[in-house]
Amino acid sequence: MATRHFLTLLDLSPDELRYLIQRAISIKNGLKTHGPTYTPFANRTLAMIFEKSSTRTRVSFETAMAQFGGHALFLSPRDTQLGRGEPIGDTARVLAEMVDAVMIRTFSHQGLEAYAAASTVPVINALTDDYHPCQLLADVMTWTELRGSVKGRTAVWIGDGNNMCHSWINAARQFDFQLRICCPEGYEPRQDILAAAGDRVSIHRDPLQAVANADLVTTDVWASMGQEEEQARREADFAGLQVSEAMLDQAKDDVLFLHCLPAHRGEEISTTLLDDPRAVVWQEAGNRLHAQKALIEFLLLGRVEG
Repeated sequence: MATRHFLTLLDLSPDELRYLIQRAISIKNGLKTHGPTYTPFANRTLAMIFEKSSTRTRVSFETAMAQFGGHALFLSPRDTQLGRGEPIGDTARVLAEMVDAVMIRTFSHQGLEAYAAASTVPVINALTDDYHPCQLLADVMTWTELRGSVKGRTAVWIGDGNNMCHSWINAARQFDFQLRICCPEGYEPRQDILAAAGDRVSIHRDPLQAVANADLVTTDVWASMGQEEEQARREADFAGLQVSEAMLDQAKDDVLFLHCLPAHRGEEISTTLLDDPRAVVWQEAGNRLHAQKALIEFLLLGRVEG
């Protein structure tokens, strides 16, 4: 089987993505029923390269490999020659001789693409400045678990046109749902990503109008990693876009609220929103483990029945 990478949601077909969601749910149910007895990755190793800090990403990937009977290696720039200027392609070729797959959490998406181009083992995007596709697997898995097929439904993104927003746009394309993006002027997502989605995605300025009759509402911090110096300006620009219980009241009665976390209570969300039963962020966070298990399994073994 030719080496497959997962750099964005567009690297898999819609059918493959639907398979991954159902497989992730099956893996999760099996773990609940039987414990971590399914161990297809004995003696397999995942290299995890982190140039950005992480909680959920590191814990979920490391736990996934452990429960699958394999091993995960944590590598930071200060631990590797990447941090001392070794060319990306050279590192990729070396690691491909030693490990079975590589997960990278970094800044430059172009750097990730350069790494994948030189790698003969699967490369997984665990977040770049442009995309966060693993999070969307967990998000769509959570939405599907709780509400069934997402096809034809309506999701609302409130906030910055950032890497998460870009991945939500790609998800709307691949899973065939409508996405409304509510952002201040000047904070729109990249035009090429937006244009490729066609009429599945629309831009809005009024959050109450955007969430009207929506099936799902989601947001992210106003200042992402590396943008901390913009915090004060962003707080002013995003004033009025805080997601609250009253805002969710404008959506459907069975609306779900997602947040990739960490959340800044009192900023992008009200201080009590995560206590609302419509917020399913803890299940969403936990699903990173199961969705990524399904992804790693697919990249290394292909489709698995059962």
